[in-house]
Amino acid sequence: MKGSPLLSGLMYAVLFMLAGTLAASLVLLGTEVAEGSWLSATLTIHALSLFIGGIVSGRRSGSRGWYQGGLLGLLYTAVIWMIGFLAYDAGFTQEMLVLGGVAPVAGALGGMIGVNLKR
Repeated sequence: MKGSPLLSGLMYAVLFMLAGTLAASLVLLGTEVAEGSWLSATLTIHALSLFIGGIVSGRRSGSRGWYQGGLLGLLYTAVIWMIGFLAYDAGFTQEMLVLGGVAPVAGALGGMIGVNLKR
């Protein structure tokens, strides 16, 4: 996706989120840890995914990385909420509100770094 830095960052963020979710699922499968105690791990997976997506967005945009990354975080949160709402009939919860706060910050930080990695 060479055209849009935002969509490129979103694609990378979703791919890293899926990889992190798969790894966390395998850990859950192999251990006795309760599912309810994984909120911080889930937020960490989302934050790292958005940080990487922000780097990609910022690098591809070449300027205003904080803006590209922050926008990526908001778009990512909206996509995650819509998937949860449509697929699982999940409403807007406190966890989604926390994700809505963490996501733009993680994306913006990644975007600022990504702009400085521009060749």
